[in-house]
Amino acid sequence: MILSGGFRETGAEGAQREQEIKEIARRYGIRMVGPNCVGLMVTHQNLNITFLKDMPAPGEIGFLSQSGGLCAAVINWAPQAGIGFSRIISLGNQSDINETDMLAAFEDSTNTRVITVYLEGIDDGPTFIETATQVSRTRPIVALKVGRSQAASRAVASHTGALSGTDEAYSAAFKRAGVLRASSMEELFDWARALAWQPLPQGNRVGVLTNAGGLGIVAVDALEAAGLKLAPLTEATKAFLRPRVLPAASVENPVDILGGSGSATYALALDALLADPTVDAVCVVQAPQDWFSSTSLAEVVGEIASRSRKPVLACVMGLESPSTSAAANILNQRRIPNYTFPERLGSALAAMWHRQTWLREQKDAAEVHEDPPARDADAASAVLQRARDAGRTALLAEEGYELMAAYGIPTPAGGLAPTADDAARMAEAIGYPVALKIVSPAIVHKTDVGGVALDLADAGAVRAAADAMRDRANQRFGNAPIHGFLVQKMLTGGQELIVGVTRDAQFGPLVMAGSGGVAVELTRDVAFALAPLRRAQAAALLDETTAGPLLDGYRGAPASDRAAVEDIIVRLAQLALDQPCIAEIEINPVIAHRAGAGASAVDVRVILSADDRAGAA
Repeated sequence: MILSGGFRETGAEGAQREQEIKEIARRYGIRMVGPNCVGLMVTHQNLNITFLKDMPAPGEIGFLSQSGGLCAAVINWAPQAGIGFSRIISLGNQSDINETDMLAAFEDSTNTRVITVYLEGIDDGPTFIETATQVSRTRPIVALKVGRSQAASRAVASHTGALSGTDEAYSAAFKRAGVLRASSMEELFDWARALAWQPLPQGNRVGVLTNAGGLGIVAVDALEAAGLKLAPLTEATKAFLRPRVLPAASVENPVDILGGSGSATYALALDALLADPTVDAVCVVQAPQDWFSSTSLAEVVGEIASRSRKPVLACVMGLESPSTSAAANILNQRRIPNYTFPERLGSALAAMWHRQTWLREQKDAAEVHEDPPARDADAASAVLQRARDAGRTALLAEEGYELMAAYGIPTPAGGLAPTADDAARMAEAIGYPVALKIVSPAIVHKTDVGGVALDLADAGAVRAAADAMRDRANQRFGNAPIHGFLVQKMLTGGQELIVGVTRDAQFGPLVMAGSGGVAVELTRDVAFALAPLRRAQAAALLDETTAGPLLDGYRGAPASDRAAVEDIIVRLAQLALDQPCIAEIEINPVIAHRAGAGASAVDVRVILSADDRAGAA
């Protein structure tokens, strides 16, 4: 372990020194932490290999940080927060051992129940996902990833490229690996305490117990904003509570026992809520009061919670600093997380529910085998190689449809017509109405030049539209190379979606799905996941956006063929995995027809990597 600075963070001369040290370590088979790090602490063994004199109390939380200064700050803060740590490790320049190596090492730490991580970047995306997934099966990982970047300011050739960025890729990677992503230091350790100290909820229905109606409402708002639900409470629970609380108290959820109640009433109510089969977790919220001590409440909450397998989180407000508050110390000793304000309850409990959901998904995936979709990868490779041989980084429209056909993704009936007359003849053969689209490697977004005409009802309309498109393209781009016009059977009705893939440099193919149309960049109603995808994961991706409920038939509307859309998402993800020369794919729109009638990829855009090293598949 090399704590010293003065290496690559200082420039070329320091980088050379770091390389020399790395080579020496490799020569002798030595693994190295650092240089330029704070060091490590293993509290349960009273081991302090840092230049810091203080060490936090032994606890269940491990902390791994790419920032040495942050380690020092956390060590200083921990005693007053009542938090103990099992291990604290600073990685520094990560010349040898990196964040993924240390995650694997944490898996062997019997004293660590939760792993917290401060990340600025990841060295190897696929290896991180593999290791984090393995570790997450036995221990929760909570990560704070800083340096959020949209990467949308660069010039991009598709909505998919504009909407996706480094930050979306990290979020998708964390989701795949079961890593809970915190948005602040406060969340990082709020969640860690709850995960380390309390059992996971079996559902997302929450009971709220309070002595102040306003605080109860604040807690409820936070819970619902985090995706949790108020437990309905059984009539038996309400009947039990009614004679045991003040006459003006509310036995509906949130249960408000009013300010005149004491710790005995809290005990009865908390016990009743935990016994209610509709309740999966309980949040106890108390406003400051003078007629009984906070320590008695802390004892009651700790004792009742210890007898239950359901999680209990507390917001006992008005406590003194945890270093001097007897009540806070009791809650910490009883392993009841206490939060200063009710809003933090929803965030922490939601993290616990997400953890439970991920574990169940892992179990389901292990029990159900799902083969990759059938496809003709060789045919797809031939289409891509043809474009690369021609020196193009964008597929022509008809090539995009060939690619879809090779992977079993349905497209509307149609074809490429070189001239306006050819387009009219093809339209007659297909049957009206038709859609007409200009095909040119110089035109990426056809709507920008009026390159799309819909609902054309006869041959004259087709010819006129084609001539007008050609004129507008020439005015905009000079003598633009126009390959012809794509004629397609007009699809009416159905739900419009967008499905796409962009290739992230760190994690590979990043799949996008959501509500489609020309305003997709404005609405940003999309979600992301890493390839490959199972059907259940494709379904979950849609449910993260309004596309999911719309496909299901929102407010009485007829349902669309959701299964067909999920199939397209799975197949597109497999296409990007199989063909590494693809940089971006976008289908906008995908039209989902009525239930059972399938879905169609209407407009397909495929961008290839400009780097020959990506190679054809």
